[in-house]
Formats: sequence, C-alpha cells, structure tokens
Amino acid sequence: MRFVWRVASASLSWSLVLAAESPLQLRSPAWNPEDILLAEEASDFQFAPDATRVVWVQSRMSEESGERIAHLYLAALAGQPSPVQLTRGEHRNEGPRWSPDGRRIVFRSTRPLPKQEEATAEGQGAKSQLWVLDTAGGEPWPLTRLEREVVGYGWQDATRVVFAAAEDPSLYERMRKERKDDSIVVEDEAHAPPVRLFRVEVTKGDIERLTHNDDWIDRLWVSPDGRWAVTRHQRSLRYEFDQAVPPRTFLTDLRAGTTRELFAGMDLLPEEIVWEPDAAGFYIAAPHTRHPRYKVATISLLYHYALATEALQPVPLGWERGLAMHSALQALEDGVAALLADGVRVRPAVVRRTRSGWRREWIEGRDTAHIFDWAVYRDGRLAVLERSSANRLPEWSLARLAGGALVEERAFFALNAPLAQKPMPRTEVVRFRGARDEEVEGILSYPLGYEEGRRYPLILAIHGGPAAADLDAWSQRWAYPKMLLNQRGAFVLEVNYHGSAHYGLDWVESIGEGRYYELEIPDLLAGVAYTIERGLVDPERLATLGWSNGAILSIELTARDPRFRAASAGAGDVEWISDWGNVDFGAAFDNYYFGASPLEDPQRYLEKSPFFRLDRVVTPTLIFFGTEDRNVPPSQGWSHFRALQQLGKTEVRFVLFPGEPHGLQRLAHQRRKVEEDLAWFERHLFREATPANEALRPGSPLALLLSKRDYPRLGEALGVVHEGIPVPETVRFEGIEVGRFEVTRAQFAAFDPSYAVPPGTGNYPANAIAFEQARAYCRWLSERTGRRFRLPTAAEAAILFKPDSTARENTLDRWAGYPVNPEDFARLRGELARLEAGALLEEVASHPGRGDPPVFDLGGNVAEWIVAADGSPQLAGGSADRPADPKGMPGEAAPAYRGFRVVVEAAVSR
Repeated sequence: MRFVWRVASASLSWSLVLAAESPLQLRSPAWNPEDILLAEEASDFQFAPDATRVVWVQSRMSEESGERIAHLYLAALAGQPSPVQLTRGEHRNEGPRWSPDGRRIVFRSTRPLPKQEEATAEGQGAKSQLWVLDTAGGEPWPLTRLEREVVGYGWQDATRVVFAAAEDPSLYERMRKERKDDSIVVEDEAHAPPVRLFRVEVTKGDIERLTHNDDWIDRLWVSPDGRWAVTRHQRSLRYEFDQAVPPRTFLTDLRAGTTRELFAGMDLLPEEIVWEPDAAGFYIAAPHTRHPRYKVATISLLYHYALATEALQPVPLGWERGLAMHSALQALEDGVAALLADGVRVRPAVVRRTRSGWRREWIEGRDTAHIFDWAVYRDGRLAVLERSSANRLPEWSLARLAGGALVEERAFFALNAPLAQKPMPRTEVVRFRGARDEEVEGILSYPLGYEEGRRYPLILAIHGGPAAADLDAWSQRWAYPKMLLNQRGAFVLEVNYHGSAHYGLDWVESIGEGRYYELEIPDLLAGVAYTIERGLVDPERLATLGWSNGAILSIELTARDPRFRAASAGAGDVEWISDWGNVDFGAAFDNYYFGASPLEDPQRYLEKSPFFRLDRVVTPTLIFFGTEDRNVPPSQGWSHFRALQQLGKTEVRFVLFPGEPHGLQRLAHQRRKVEEDLAWFERHLFREATPANEALRPGSPLALLLSKRDYPRLGEALGVVHEGIPVPETVRFEGIEVGRFEVTRAQFAAFDPSYAVPPGTGNYPANAIAFEQARAYCRWLSERTGRRFRLPTAAEAAILFKPDSTARENTLDRWAGYPVNPEDFARLRGELARLEAGALLEEVASHPGRGDPPVFDLGGNVAEWIVAADGSPQLAGGSADRPADPKGMPGEAAPAYRGFRVVVEAAVSR
C-alpha cells in the first residue's frame, strides 16, 4: 500500500508565517517567496568579433509554464547601451555564439520546430535544437531537426556550424519503440549510440558526419579560425560511478579530416578549454588531486597547449588555492584572464606570456573581490563585470582592462529593480577556530531589524558538495531561502567547513580517506559556539537547514546534538551501504570519502551511517526528496522518515516531489519547499505560528476575514505603521510593487484630516477622490516615507486590471445577482440613484485576491485613477456601481466610486 501526503494549503500560507507582533510589521515592503523564486539572472556574455556588441542570456522561472525560461539579449556598446530582447516565449534559449563575420548568432532552444516531422510531433525528437538568428533582423530559423540532444557546438566559418550529438536511433532502438518497450538495460554500452562530430550548413541545413568514433563525446571546443576541434570522449558508461576508465581527449583537423589523441598517458581531464584568439593553442582548466584515481575532492589548475610544438605546460598561478569554482576563463592576445579562488571571495587576475615565461598580475580596481563573473574581450579593451555580495543584488557594468587595472567603468544594466527597494540584512565574513584548531571561514547574515544586545535564533545553512563553498555573493534560492529567515528574525550562518572548495588542496582533501564527518561537524558546532559567545544567538533556539551534503551534515548534527530545535533536510543520506550501489557516482564518492567500499569494509559503513543512531534524535525533522533523484535516492528519505516515525521521539514530516531530480525544477515544487520550510521553522523554532485548520477552506469568506487580521495594521486600521500612521502595504504582483489594497479612508485621512471617515469604515477604500488629490497623496507619502510612490501607468494598469472571469469582485453584477448587460445597466441607473453615494462599497479584501501574495479588489470596489501615456487622468478597474463587462461598457464610475492605489517607483538603472 502506498500513501500520498496531502497538506491543507492554508497551513502553508505566507501570511501565517508572520506573527501578529513580528518586527517585520514595521518594515515595508516585505520579502516574499516569489522575490526569490522569480528573480531574473544574467549570464554567458559573448562579445561580437568586432567588440561593438555583446549578447547574453537572461533567465527566470515562469509563472505561466512553471519552469525556467531563458532569452537572448543584445546591446550595442557605443554610447549608453540599450539592451534589446532577441527571443520571446515560454522557452529556453541559451548558449549564444557569434559567427566569425558577426552577422549571425547560433543558439540552443526548446522552442517548437515549424512544420515538425511526425516523430518530433509525437515527442520523440530532441527537446532542444540549434537555431540561428540574423542580427540584422528577422525571425530565427532552426538549424537542426535532430532526434538526439546537441552536446556542444561552434562555428567553423560564417556559413557552417560544427556540433556533437548522438547518432540517430538504430534498428534495435526503433524496434523497441514499435513494441512500446521502455525497459532499461543499465550501462548497455553495446547499444548506447555513439556521440560524434557533425557539420551543418547554415542556410541549407545539410548535415555532414565528421567523425566515426565509437565512444561518447561529452565536450567540444572549436578554434576561432574553424580549423580545429578539441573533443573529450567518455570511454565507459560507468565512469561517473567508479572513475575506472577515464575520458580521453582528441584534436580533429576539420579541414583535413584527421584526428589524433592529446595527453595520452597523462592524468589530465579537461573541464574547460579556451582557445587563443589566433588559434595557436589553448588554455585548459583541469582538476588536480593527490588521489591516484578519484577526482572527487580537487582544486582546478591551469595549463597551456601549443599546437605547433605539441607542448603541454602548467601555467603558474602563484596561488595555491587554484581557480575559482566559476573561473570564467578568458583567452587574451597575450595571456589568459581568470578568477582565482579566495575563500568566500575571488581574486581576478591575468597571467601574461613573456619571453622569460609567465607573469601573474592581480587586477586592480573597484571592489574586485566581488566580481563573481566576467567576460573579457580578447584584446582586453572591454569587459563585462558582474558584482554582488551576500546582501547586495548583482549589478553589471562595462569597463576597460588597461594593464592590470579596470578603468573607465560605467553601468551596463540592472535586473530585479523592485528587490532593490526591499530591506537588506547586515552581513559579515566571520572566522573562528574549528577542527584541528584551524581557522574556518563563513558568512553570517543578521536578522532584519536587528537590535544590539538582543539574542536571536540561529539557523545553520549548510552547503552541499562537500567540495563546494558559500561565497560573499548574492545567493537566494529555493533550497536556502535565507532572506526570508532573516526577515522572520533569525541569524543565518553559512560555514565553509573542512572539505569545502576555494581553500586549497589540503583543505578540500582533509575529509577524504575515512575522515568524512570527523572535521565538518566540529567546524559547524564551533560556528554555533562562536555566535553564542558573541552574545548574538539564543542557545535555546538553534536549527539547521541543508540540501544534499548540507542535509547529510544536518542529519548527523541532529544525531549528535539534542540542542537543535528544528531541522530541514533535503536529499540527505542516512545509510551508506545502499548509497554506494544506488547512486550514479556511488563508488567514486563513497570509496574516496570513506577510504574503502562496503565490500571491503562494511563495518566502517555501518559506523558512518546515522541511520543506526537515529534513536538519539529529538529534533523535529522535515525531509524532502525528488522521486527521480539519482544523486541521493529517495529510498534514503524513506529510511530516515520511517526510523524517526517508528522511534517516536520527535515529529517528522516527509514531502516527496514527483518527477523531480536532485534539484527541484518546477516552480510549484520550489514554492512548496520554501513554504514548508517557513512553516516548519515557525512552528518549531519561532513557535508563534497558528496551527492550520483543515476545515477552513482557502478563499472562503471566513478565511478572508481571518487572514485580514494577519495583515499589518495600526489598531483596526490596515496599513504598515510609519511614524505612528498607517500607510499602504505594498507587495510584488506581476513584477510591479503595488499596494495590496486600495488606499483606505483611514490612510487618506492621515494625509487630509478634513476627509470624513464615518465610524467603522476606516478600512473601506477612500472614495470620491479626484485625480489631483490622489497624486497629492502620493507626493506626500513619498516625502513622509522616503520611498517613491506614484499612481500606476497605463502599461501597468493593463497588467493590474486585466479582466479575470473567475474572480469574485465587488461589482454591480454581485449586487444585481446576474451578469448585467448594457440594457439592464441603463434600467438600473434609476434604482442606483436612490441609494446614498458610495452605498455599494465594501471593506477592502472582502473578496479573494489575485496572485501570491494576494492583491485585492483589482476588479471591483472603487475604480482607480491611473496616468495615461500622455499624462492625463484615466480610471481603470471595475467598480461597485458598474457591471463587470469584459467587452468594455462605455462610461465611467460615478464620482462616489472613484479611488486609487499606489505603486512604488522601480529603482533607476545605473
């Protein structure tokens, strides 16, 4: 028998997470899960061959599709750049690459093919194809119609693209498909289609096979002149599991059609290659370890290969920590630029070729330690920089690299402008003594509204890996909703424990060969002790949060230390013997970190497994897993859940996400994970949540009435309290920071004391408001609060007041009891005239809102003033004295049914 977990949605409401007396009530605007889940990112900047333009990718989660989408953007670099969006729709458009003449861009896209073949229409083709667009204009066109995914690609010349892809299905595969045989033979190398090189002509679409290898290409790097292609070939389908048969690297002459192996007999595994601009050679980033077999805990080193001499040589970085996790290698005309690892930060550098060898230069300039991504043009005269910190949103700028310095820097563009208006926590880099009395580094984020001398809860946010690191960079995501925890009133501590990346080979290898758990747990507990000793943290309110290795360490903490009041463990192991055989990289990971396989030392695996110590756990534990996880199988979650459930010493909750791999891909699941975390910590750490009532239907009149008690208010007046008066609470809706409610009578009376507010109607919308009165209120509110308030524009109104046939709003239809057409409206006018002015108005939020968090009365109550494109006044949205007619009934709301709501001006791009 199988059971499905169901939870009343009311128990996960963000509003329930905010206690009635939370300090957050005094701050505006508040953070919500959508601010984290829907934030936009920019990456993969590519300069045009003549450096006059740059193309890049902007990605975000889509509320419409529930999945991540990505689009290409282009900007000319002369003057003030003005980005132009090149692709649209609910698709992923990624990996833009310029043609040598700068006329075209090839990219990979999930958009549907026009005039699809039957096989593709049936879903049997590749999910993504190569597409090409002409930068002079016009629609992109598909370059491939493959049945397999493209592995890599690059331009050979202005009319041809070289790519790697698996061969078309064999007769064996086609016959299996005809028989509807979807069985899987594990690591069936005899029938796994080889991945080979192909070439496609851009205008004709003709594809030519270039290689006949019988293995599997998994990396491709084409030289700038189109002459050469470096390919990395997997030689065994089990390499990820046991790393027994390592990949090999080959160089193909695309003109002559010949191929030869590179680095034969060497322990060199290229992870990234960048060609020199003149194609005379290339630079290689490759992992380095002392272990003779497993490349699990490594640092990344740099090498150079010269085609003419066939010489491979190390490029001395003069830096024992190696390249950063995202090194952003950039080949220059006289060397290579890279980001080097430096603990929680990075160090940008250029290593230049000289007659006597190599010379490393540190890059000087503004805040270089926070440049976590960049793109540098080959002659160094242009660079795109991305900076951020743990409490500062990413910002992008353009600069010139002169010698070893960034000069002439100017702003490029900004994303997520509404988030810049929200409060940011204080953060600091902390250092303390951990295992072996060695220094441990981390990031400490303070509660919003922190008051010195007061002790707060502490939540450990433990990174995965373990060979990863928490950086002093902007990082807010579904697995670690740190900002929401700071907002709720907790310190969040991220610790780069022993075994983390970015600290050199000794540190990353320190927990291998059987030392797993032995150094990381003391490091984490030392971090807890450090915050307590500083007088910041209440030792009675500790919690831990992690995904993957972060969950593994969280589980071990709960088995060792009863002080933790709550734990959230996503995709974490509890029992290592089954992990060894059930994980895609089981032998490589477990053999390395435990020093042996379970076949060789089963006792060690038993001793390392917290499953056999779960009888010590008294920490309420929340468990997450994706059902298709191949990094940590969901069976680990079941073992964890059942053990705690059957032992009965603490509360446990298990949430499964159907169809999800190791990292959650769907927006609904990401949102659910965040909401579960917030509710769990509220209940067990903050202990101020109201238990959910399963009999309370979300959206019902009773639920609306109760929810309004949780919104910020001053006495009975709705609104965020500012200097002793209620002002509009704003939330994010469809990318607009807008008032959750129409401006109320009580709020308007704080501006105009002569405005009459009948007893008991302070939370009714301010009505009988003229356009200039509404604008004057916005100006007054801006001066009073220091934030920039205004009326919505016509473009924003088209989003805010978009008709919703499913919405229940306060319109004349509700009072009449049926959909009122124009003729009936004319007949009812006389009846309406018999009522007192505004008699049909109701208290704000008397009907379900739209969005999450909800915004109320967008289609009813008072019609709302907006500013037309020419600056003139207009009314938008429904009103209580008019029908909800989506076809557009002529006329306007009566003066008594005119009001407004505010919008917060977005930050100006710098």
